[in-house]
Order: sequence, then structure tokens, then C-alpha cells
Amino acid sequence: QVQLVESGGGLVQAGGSLRLSCVASGTIFSIDGMAWYRRSPGKQRESVAGITTSGITNYADSVKGRFTISRDNTKNTVYLQMDSLTPEDTAIYYCNAAIVSSSTSKIKLNYWGQGTQVTVSS
Repeated sequence: QVQLVESGGGLVQAGGSLRLSCVASGTIFSIDGMAWYRRSPGKQRESVAGITTSGITNYADSVKGRFTISRDNTKNTVYLQMDSLTPEDTAIYYCNAAIVSSSTSKIKLNYWGQGTQVTVSS
């Protein structure tokens, strides 16, 4: 069993900052890519940022220069530092990770967290 648990969401005023965390726990042999997605009211889920095992990152155009994704491989944790937040960033933010649980099968599965609400007031 593998679980991803997000934290750090909340209510913030426009221009403010939040830092999201996501910890992977359970039967983990290795973690490949980790990422953040979000779903805004009335919209489909969209990719926000991703990071490889070696630290290569990518961002949605809408968050470039404002959000920073990072990870601590020793803690099985991925972070999303969100600065200069706007009301358009209001969404449920989900953590995603590609995880191998067995050193023998090496099967990689995609896991999702339960989501954390971020609300930015104007």
C-alpha cells in the first residue's frame, strides 16, 4: 500500500504565498517523477509542475516564475512553493507520483493524493 498525503493548503490573499507538501508513505522501493496538478471550479484537472528524480523541473506557463517545485528524496516528499498568488490559482491541488513498490517486479504505478484546497481572495 502506498499513500500520498498533501498538506499546506489554505486561504491566502492575492499576492501572498503558500507552500504545499506531499509525503509518500507505505511500501516504496523507489519514486520516479513527482508532480502537482490542480482542478479549479468548473475546469478540468491541469498539470502545474513536475520534477524528475534528478531534479529536472517543468511548469505550466500560467505558473512559471511564481511557483517552484522541489523534492527531498530522503523524505519521499515533494513541495510546491507558490508565490504571487492570484484568485485564478484557487483550486484543489493534487500530488502525483510514479512509484515502484517491489524491487523484484519493478512495476511502476501512478498514485494520487486526496488533494488540498487553496483559496486566494482578491
